[in-house]
Amino acid sequence: MIWVIIPAFNEERALPRTLKALFSQPGNFRVIVVDGKSTDQTRNLLRQESKVTMLSTSKGRALQMNAGADYARKYCTSSADWLLFLHADTMLPEGALQHLNHLEKDSTCRAGGFMHQFSGHDWRLRLISWLDNFRCVRSRIIYGDQALFVRQGLFEAVGGFPSQPILEDVAFCEKLLAHTTPQLLPSSVVTDSRKFVQMGIWRSLARVVLIILHVEYGLPTLTPTFFQEIR
Repeated sequence: MIWVIIPAFNEERALPRTLKALFSQPGNFRVIVVDGKSTDQTRNLLRQESKVTMLSTSKGRALQMNAGADYARKYCTSSADWLLFLHADTMLPEGALQHLNHLEKDSTCRAGGFMHQFSGHDWRLRLISWLDNFRCVRSRIIYGDQALFVRQGLFEAVGGFPSQPILEDVAFCEKLLAHTTPQLLPSSVVTDSRKFVQMGIWRSLARVVLIILHVEYGLPTLTPTFFQEIR
């Protein structure tokens, strides 16, 4: 079984497309959307989705994802079940869930993620994805927008996502590496590029480079204001 956990906050634009793509895939999975008290139409949209379990917590991606994982734990049939953390503006590649169902029997695979690309054809966005993928191949530290998946039992063993406002995905994967080497699947998730375009692609590229330098070389911790929200 795959438990797809989606943290959401004011995602009325992107979430419907993500859910439509998700439910078009074959596979044995359930979907949990953890809303961070959205103020737009996100909650109303979710109430109309009979296949979605909607939870509500305070806003905070780590808090929301941990809440989704805690809910899944109560209904997991095995500690080998997958928890797949999917961003609300990111679509899985075709056949991804079916592939993960097949991987359930492979005890050597305990965690992993997908390659990444942005929607659109701007070469600068392709460059950002290339940098992210290059970094991930080297470090096996998987960012949140790469659809991280992990065995339920292993997620519990490492204590879930650390309670911090930023880079919770990086901190989680650093703990994960003490237990396993995550697999990086060759197919790519596709993230809506609108936030990067609205922020400015060059500025977005500079942010990515700074994050990579922070992760790779231990530069000073980035501040929450560095991760300003764009909806």
